[in-house]
Amino acid sequence: MNPIVLLLIIIAYFGLLLWVAYRTGKGSNNESFFIGNRKSNWMLVAFGMIGTSLSGVTFVSVPGAVGADKFHYLQITIGYLIGYIVIAYVLLPLYYRLKLTSIYGYLQQRMGQLSYKSGAWIFIVSRLVGATARLYLVVNILQMTILDSLGVPFIVTTLVILIMIILYTYEGGVKTIVWTDTLQTTCMLLGLIICSVYMMNHLGLNFTESISQMNQLGYTEVFNTDANSKAFFFKQILAGAFITITMTGIDQEMMQKSLSVTRLKDSQKNMVVLGIILVGVISLFLFMGGLLHLYGNTEHVVSSGDQLFPDIALNHMPPFISIIFIIALISALFPSADGAMTALTSSLCIDIFGLREKPISQKEQEKFRKRVHLTVAFAFLVMVIIFKLINDNSMIGLILKMAGFTYGPLLGLFAFGIFTKFKVIDKWVPYVCVAAPVISFLIDKYQESFFGDFKIGLELLIINGLITFFGLWLIRKK
Repeated sequence: MNPIVLLLIIIAYFGLLLWVAYRTGKGSNNESFFIGNRKSNWMLVAFGMIGTSLSGVTFVSVPGAVGADKFHYLQITIGYLIGYIVIAYVLLPLYYRLKLTSIYGYLQQRMGQLSYKSGAWIFIVSRLVGATARLYLVVNILQMTILDSLGVPFIVTTLVILIMIILYTYEGGVKTIVWTDTLQTTCMLLGLIICSVYMMNHLGLNFTESISQMNQLGYTEVFNTDANSKAFFFKQILAGAFITITMTGIDQEMMQKSLSVTRLKDSQKNMVVLGIILVGVISLFLFMGGLLHLYGNTEHVVSSGDQLFPDIALNHMPPFISIIFIIALISALFPSADGAMTALTSSLCIDIFGLREKPISQKEQEKFRKRVHLTVAFAFLVMVIIFKLINDNSMIGLILKMAGFTYGPLLGLFAFGIFTKFKVIDKWVPYVCVAAPVISFLIDKYQESFFGDFKIGLELLIINGLITFFGLWLIRKK
């Protein structure tokens, strides 16, 4: 398809986002930016958070991985649902009771100032790495499929997309994102359904026949029963639950949207409904992944992994499907990036710089917040360039692997605070939070020497959290 036409479609889509941002960002202040004045509709938040939870990585990587990993990702998704229930009935009541704007304020009240700062910095590093990895995947696809042919350098593409995100989040923050995420989630899910229906029609298959053909090729296996495998179902379900608890329940970006809902009960409904919907949506992504591999076999497509869906959609399908794919792809891009930039800005302003305690006017606070927002955008640019140099073929595996290292200390901190009554020697907490990922990395690197045929997979996150928990127990006050 003509790359100029696709580029014009992206520009038109961004124009629509700007219009939504203009309408929803009127009269915004810092409270609007940080937590949407606590007036967000829970149904809008739940629906919009689907796009944030999935992102461009799910849209491209999950279907592309079906050939190698079958439907095993559904095991992790079952764990996600368990995690969302834990968040709804353990963490959210705590956050609402303490009336937190930044959830890491809990660590300050429970353990001390350095514990609070440690939690905030861990989140900042974790979310910066995860969000920019997701952003890189989609930017790279747009670069290879559209902008390389127009002679636009990768760094210019990244810079322009970041400027787009800044423009529609600069004023409204969470107040705007609740609405833009809803629009973008709708476009992404419509793209998923339309592409799947087209492929079934092209292959001359109905739903049952499609499943039957996928089953013959071995794609539909959901549960892995090899206890030594990284994909063993018990390990994956357990890891999925803890991934959700950490990457949603103790993640400022995701909780910032939930805390923007007025009532606790509505926020809990938002979380449980989100978990149920995600199981269905991930199932559709896996089904589409199976269709992509069937379609690729008939069209003799040689691409695999993250490149499979873009190659088929843009080079082996009619132009109208290519347009739908691009719209759905950028709809998957923006929710994961805009929310992360807003949450990082909020955490830096509130947790690190103590903006609310500064003896300055509201107007000066808003100026400070906007400068921080621009700094975060620059950090995104640097990280995307780093990922371009790494250039991993399956970003979802890389993201979940990195989460095991970066989110583990947060899991340990919150678990120790909630499930014990001990105080800790606050000044030693940062050392524990650094030591735990280092030890986890060494365990992962030399696991064959330690465990033989037994493979550690995503449960590395739990091991990291346990090491942090044990470290905090060692520095508890008598």
